[in-house]
Amino acid sequence: MKISATVIVKNEEKNIFDCLNSLDFADEIIVVDSGSSDRTGEICSSHPKVRFYERAWEGFGRQKNIAAGLAANDWILNVDADERVTPELLLAIRAADFNGYAGFRVARRNFFGGRWIRYCGWYPDYNIRLYSRRLGSFKERAVHEAVECSGEVGKLQGDLLHYSYSSVSDYLQRMDRYSSLAAEEIVKSGRNPGYCHLLLRPAFTFFKMYLLKLGIFEGYLGFQLSILYSMYTFAKYAKAVELSEKVKERV
Repeated sequence: MKISATVIVKNEEKNIFDCLNSLDFADEIIVVDSGSSDRTGEICSSHPKVRFYERAWEGFGRQKNIAAGLAANDWILNVDADERVTPELLLAIRAADFNGYAGFRVARRNFFGGRWIRYCGWYPDYNIRLYSRRLGSFKERAVHEAVECSGEVGKLQGDLLHYSYSSVSDYLQRMDRYSSLAAEEIVKSGRNPGYCHLLLRPAFTFFKMYLLKLGIFEGYLGFQLSILYSMYTFAKYAKAVELSEKVKERV
């Protein structure tokens, strides 16, 4: 089965070279860039299998669907620039029986600051990443996008390596953007966030990650991650409350 790999990028010169090397088995690699000012385009254009496009940013889900629409093949393997296909996953892809399936879930091995996080709900973190574009596509959300398939979904052995955040500072810098996008999704969905969300949801996030998802076994880093994600939850709902009140004022 011919496979097109898709990657959306912006200023990913630190990640994209290793990402593309791990996708070298694909029949083609579609890269959609949304305005990089570093060497991302130069690195991508030097790879013999890359077809490089520049498109204005339209949100994570929409951008990934645009990339899939530019592919020559129906089966799409979507990865992010900070992800790598392992040899074990490659073998599983090559051995997969595509007949009767709309897509396949893949386990992600998430890293924080270079360390593989086994608990906190971070592993195996299954996501549909290999799918038929005739039977599936990304839900066009601003953030936390995922593939939705109309058909049976299988599961592949092997992991997709995800080097998510390099440090606490890296997390905090991106938290502001992601929490704003998530707040917009909350308001857009018609939900009415209240002040009780600001009190209860961050506390539950910490409880779930640190205790229910066994983050306690990660030591100090598990505690730190649980705190950081509870901060993200608070920021998301605080912004949603603020945005919701602004919408009501305009009405």
